Amino acid sequence: MNNPRRKFLKLGVMVGAGAALMPLQFCSPSKRALGKTHLSNFGIQLYSVKDEMAEDAKGTMRKLAADGYKQFEGFDGGKSILWGMKPQEFKSFTGDLGVKMVSSHANVFENLDKQAEDAKIAGLNYLICPWVGAQKSIEEYKKMAGKFNAAGETLKSHGLKFAYHNHDYTFVKMEGVLPQDVLMEETDPSLVDFEMDMYWVYVAGVDPADYLAKYPDRFKLCHLKDAGKDEGNPHERGVLLGKGEIPYAELIRKSENLGMEYYIVEQERFVGTTPMEAAQKNAVYLDNFTY
Repeated sequence: MNNPRRKFLKLGVMVGAGAALMPLQFCSPSKRALGKTHLSNFGIQLYSVKDEMAEDAKGTMRKLAADGYKQFEGFDGGKSILWGMKPQEFKSFTGDLGVKMVSSHANVFENLDKQAEDAKIAGLNYLICPWVGAQKSIEEYKKMAGKFNAAGETLKSHGLKFAYHNHDYTFVKMEGVLPQDVLMEETDPSLVDFEMDMYWVYVAGVDPADYLAKYPDRFKLCHLKDAGKDEGNPHERGVLLGKGEIPYAELIRKSENLGMEYYIVEQERFVGTTPMEAAQKNAVYLDNFTY
């Protein structure tokens, strides 16, 4: 080994040793090195800013992308789930923003083939049933599960996926069982996925992590929104992320190992803030969130 080569290797060893001894605050702040990780991609349900979307859909989406959201989930805002844009136009627009339109809540029981055709071209992965209302009996929930299977079959033929978004009523026992259990067990896993609204599960008195573990790989999407102090009305507990009592660090860590793929912010209650301000604050929270 020649002398310059020996000096170079010796210097490398010294630098490496020095870096190893250097206090962590002087090193690059790698969350993985500290045993933590963060959500590299997170989305927002555009219903959180529904009035702003109605007034200026493109401007609102531009602002949300600038806030750091990498994924959108839509809803039927009156001009179709694409807010009046042609499917390819919508895909190009969101692509230019650096955002993936992952899914949309939609009326999956009407004109589903046409909606699916447009959604596929626009780049969506899912069409989601957002609400069925509390049914009158467990038998009615079984019939609803059959409708979900049928919708899933249609969407599968278009290269899309179906999911159902829960509220609290499917986590309240009826006839001795949870309606949500019926929906889980009466649907075909190859046709029907689920979107867990963490808030509604939590305020119904069910541990979201336990329920995810009961049905691993069935919940592929979730809504993130926090719950404040229980004052009797489950509809009045919504607060900004990090301001409530839902243990999201533990919940997200566990959910990743149980099949969860998409984490989507939804804010429906605003106290002392506007919807757009809330969206920005939630994005900041998630951008700095470690688990």
